[in-house]
Amino acid sequence: MYPAELVKPMREDLTKVGFEELHTAQAVDAALAKEGTTLVVINSVCGCAAANARPGARISLQNAKKPDHIVTVFAGVDKEAVDAARGYMAPFPPSSPSMALFKNGELVHMLERHHIEGRPAELIAENLKDAFNEYC
Repeated sequence: MYPAELVKPMREDLTKVGFEELHTAQAVDAALAKEGTTLVVINSVCGCAAANARPGARISLQNAKKPDHIVTVFAGVDKEAVDAARGYMAPFPPSSPSMALFKNGELVHMLERHHIEGRPAELIAENLKDAFNEYC
C-alpha cells in the first residue's frame, strides 16, 4: 500500500474536477447501482501510463455529453474498492490505470492500460469522448 502523502496529488488530479473517491466495495456497488452512466477510473501511481490517464480523464469531461457520475478508486491504496470495481470490469483482466464506462450498471466501454500507456492525454480523452457521445 502506498502512503497517503504520496498519492494525495494524484488523487487530487481527479477529485478537483469532481470525481468521487470510492474506498470500499459497498461504495463501488452503490455507485454502479445508480441509473445512468458512470465513468470509473482506476487511478495508479504508474508514471508511464497514469501520467497521461488522469489528464485524459479530465479533458474528456470537456464534452457536450458526459457521464452522469464520475468515480475513482486507487490501485495500491483502496484494495477493497479496486477489487470490487475490477469485478464489474470482467472479462477484462485487472490493469491500472484503466477506465470503464457503465450504463445502468452494465459495462459498455473499457480502456485498459495497454490502451493508455504511450498515448497522449488528448488521444485518451478522444477515446472517452467517443464513448460518451455513444452512450451518454
